[in-house]
Amino acid sequence: MIVIKELNKTIGEKTILRNVSLQVDKGDTVGILGPNGAGKSTILKIIGGLMKPSSGTVKIEGQKIKDNPLETKKRIGFLAHNSYLYDHFSPLENLKFFGKLYNVENCEVKAKDLIREVGLTYFMHEPIRSFSRGMIQRLAIARAIIHDPEILILDEPHTGLDQHAVTLLNNVILKMKEKGSTILMVTHDFAQTVETCDRIVIMKHGVILDDFKVTNPDVDMIYEKYVEQVG
Repeated sequence: MIVIKELNKTIGEKTILRNVSLQVDKGDTVGILGPNGAGKSTILKIIGGLMKPSSGTVKIEGQKIKDNPLETKKRIGFLAHNSYLYDHFSPLENLKFFGKLYNVENCEVKAKDLIREVGLTYFMHEPIRSFSRGMIQRLAIARAIIHDPEILILDEPHTGLDQHAVTLLNNVILKMKEKGSTILMVTHDFAQTVETCDRIVIMKHGVILDDFKVTNPDVDMIYEKYVEQVG
């Protein structure tokens, strides 16, 4: 599904990624762990077409993003640090806007269902400029999946969420897994990684240190493995 070969990214004199190679099969849910500055978010931005690599290739279903950027990006849902929402719009108006960009059928019905799913029904028609960080994050999750993407990219999705919202998000991730979506998630939350991911990649200083299947959903075991690699 996604094949990354010898990916490098340099900004100025700083090397962010160093010869990173990774293959993600269709339907995989991969958690990417690592300390700040490991290059985790940079990989997601390159896969999502938001940033160009200095060298190396990223192919999705055998096709480079630059060869057909519009069609490739239509297959991707991206939840970044920036919500990409319009603060003078309501949740419904935001989701209808993004749904129409992707030519989503029955867009309003789909938008209302997602608003209900992320627990914002009561605020459906309110401008989001007064929303809390957690509420914005919930709506951004809905925005990322309005078009049922084949690939879902999540950059620290649990940030700013209370426990109830974390449960809602995990349910969304698991539902996308059931639909067959391929999911890549950068996170610092080991518990949520174990609950939702079936594979973990550990990075440090722009290099992949470990890549393994989650056969034992034990948070302590994953943490010990992480500390062993990252130090």
